[in-house]
Amino acid sequence: MRDLPMPTFPISDLSAPAAPRRSLHPRSAATRPDAIGFDVVWARDEEDVRQAQQLRHLVFAQEMGARLTVPKGSPEGHDIDLFDPFCEHLLVRAHGTDGEPGPVIGTYRVLTPANAQRVGALYSDAEFDLTRLRPLRAKMVELGRSCVHPDWRSGGVILALWAALAEFMQRNALDTMIGCASVSMRDGGHFAASLWEQLRRTHLADIHWQVTPRLALPVEELQHDLAVEAPALIKGYLRCGAKVLGPPAWDPDFNTADLPMLLRIDDLPARYRKHFMA
Repeated sequence: MRDLPMPTFPISDLSAPAAPRRSLHPRSAATRPDAIGFDVVWARDEEDVRQAQQLRHLVFAQEMGARLTVPKGSPEGHDIDLFDPFCEHLLVRAHGTDGEPGPVIGTYRVLTPANAQRVGALYSDAEFDLTRLRPLRAKMVELGRSCVHPDWRSGGVILALWAALAEFMQRNALDTMIGCASVSMRDGGHFAASLWEQLRRTHLADIHWQVTPRLALPVEELQHDLAVEAPALIKGYLRCGAKVLGPPAWDPDFNTADLPMLLRIDDLPARYRKHFMA
């Protein structure tokens, strides 16, 4: 992918609410997920984004073993790429103790239509030919780099993030979300190939929205008839009405198979619409 211009942080074309500036600190043993709550906020400055990037590095590099390539001069222990300055960053912060702010324990980044035009591409453009989605782009956001700290992987954190995203979409008159749902290839890709074979029969988008991977996972060369269950996050997307747009791409740096997924607000089931968009 070509080098992208680096704007002065932040760029914000939509009405994402600002969050107070907070510092990251390690959780103490007494700061248990079942003992305290959390807040969902939007990053307001570079320090907030750096904390999200630290969490991403913890999850993607240290936990999952991804080979991260970061711009020259980036601080160590951060997952940073050239799209970050163009994105809005949604954060979940644990409540701290003794009045101190808590750490970032979950995050999504959101690339809005206006900022996608500024940067000249979506992150997903590098993995898929998205030509067929062109009619949707004016009101389409790209979600990415979603992760939750391993100590906080409960449904509550994910639901809180989704509720904030739904409110953001509604407030800014946006109607479509796309992104890549990553599946580990630690087993050589057999799980991912089998999952795709299942989902293409049950949750494949209409032909006019389908996309093709630039570096396809070689499904036919892998075992693709295993009885597998979708990971919890993908299962949650599907319950909300998301569709798979085509076969998975292989991301060798992250060692994942990436499924292109799309969710339109109009497809959100009534029970979730009531919960997220009341």
